Amino acid sequence: MGLLSSSVSITRYRVEGKLEEPVLETMANGLKRHVISEIDGNVSDETIGWTSFENPFNPKFEGSSFVIGGYFVFSLRIDKKTIPRRVIKKHFDVEVAKQLMKTGAKQLSREEKRRIRQKVEDVLTLQIPATPNIYDVVWQYESSSLWFFSNLKSANEALETLFAKSFNLTLIRLFPFTMADLTAGLSPEERDRLTALSPTSFTE
Repeated sequence: MGLLSSSVSITRYRVEGKLEEPVLETMANGLKRHVISEIDGNVSDETIGWTSFENPFNPKFEGSSFVIGGYFVFSLRIDKKTIPRRVIKKHFDVEVAKQLMKTGAKQLSREEKRRIRQKVEDVLTLQIPATPNIYDVVWQYESSSLWFFSNLKSANEALETLFAKSFNLTLIRLFPFTMADLTAGLSPEERDRLTALSPTSFTE
């Protein structure tokens, strides 16, 4: 889901720490080290990396290309190959029949079936194109605020992991508890009471 979509889902984060000086160079290096790699034409079934906000299929992070006003703007891209099970079964059954005819055997061993299934999956993975999923990131560096345009658990976990690898900084997801703890200026006694709170169930 993108920043310019008609409807968006947003997860808010606080960024713990600051980048090494010079900030723009450190930022660009972090993006370049973990830029998205293409997996079309190889047996990988998933790839995760940074890409450009303006040109997500030809990412470049030169100069200040990722800076818009007072914000760092870029995207997380997750490419996946998904092969329907029935497609795998079809090709698997065809290859098993060929092997039985070739050897004259009545059935194949478990290991032979495993090797055939792996070969089928590898061949299909080479042939199928990856489906890209792009999630925009807006980082207001001075205020340590970051907005991620997705609420998907898998996408948020991928963001948090890749962000730490790229910039050696930690993302803290903001929801009512963390917002109260980090931004409300609580006293030690108030923080203890906050920590002791438990969720309320509203089921009938």
